[in-house]
Amino acid sequence: MNIPTFGLGTFRLKGQTVIDSVRQALELGYRAIDTAQIYGNEAEVGQAIADSGVPREQVFITTKIWVDHAAKDQLAPSLRESLRKLRTERVDLTLIHWPAPGSGVPLEDTLQALADAKAQGLTRLIGVSNFNIALTQQAIERLGADAIATNQVELSPYLQNRALASFLHSQGITPTSYMTLAYGKVLKDPVIAAIAAKHGATPAQVALAWALRLGYAVIPSSTKREHLASNLLAQQLRLDDDDMARIVALERNGREVNPQGLAPAWD
Repeated sequence: MNIPTFGLGTFRLKGQTVIDSVRQALELGYRAIDTAQIYGNEAEVGQAIADSGVPREQVFITTKIWVDHAAKDQLAPSLRESLRKLRTERVDLTLIHWPAPGSGVPLEDTLQALADAKAQGLTRLIGVSNFNIALTQQAIERLGADAIATNQVELSPYLQNRALASFLHSQGITPTSYMTLAYGKVLKDPVIAAIAAKHGATPAQVALAWALRLGYAVIPSSTKREHLASNLLAQQLRLDDDDMARIVALERNGREVNPQGLAPAWD
């Protein structure tokens, strides 16, 4: 099965704020919710989904295994705890959150534990996050490309990482773009603003439409209902070749997230 191309991110959203965001998103028609163990909001996400009235089978839930739970004997128990918080018997997608080369846990062990969790029925799909090309190749060698639903990585008009994205597509792995708006920086870009004006769209819609046209899944977050609704409309925005060429020129290796000890050496 393919992962949804448009979902709601919940990074940095806590307590009632994340409950309201997820509730409103589901009311507006979102059907994919992305969370993670380290976000500290799985219980609230689970509550919002359970209280929404939307049948569980209609909501695609993603969570991510934190590095503290990457060992062979810890991954599945930690995922079971995530399922308890999320109020579900299994999630739809589970990712290794960071490769964490400094953790001391062999990547092969974590990958195998993730595959075992899928075999146990704890998750329908598995994948990785923040993996460079070399690490993705290792994952493919261990699991097979068909087993890896996505590599969720930072991708934005300011950090296009075309080599990694091209590699993922060549392997049949969907790139999921997070930080697509670069913490809001691209919203102030004059080129993005000009393209938005041309189409009668918002800058956020342009950035998201750029990612969608490139075959990426996106998971933008917002706490405001009007922004949640507006972001959804990016799926209807069709950028032309000139728009895409102008965005290509915005590349500046503008990485926003690169935690020491967790992130790999980027290509």
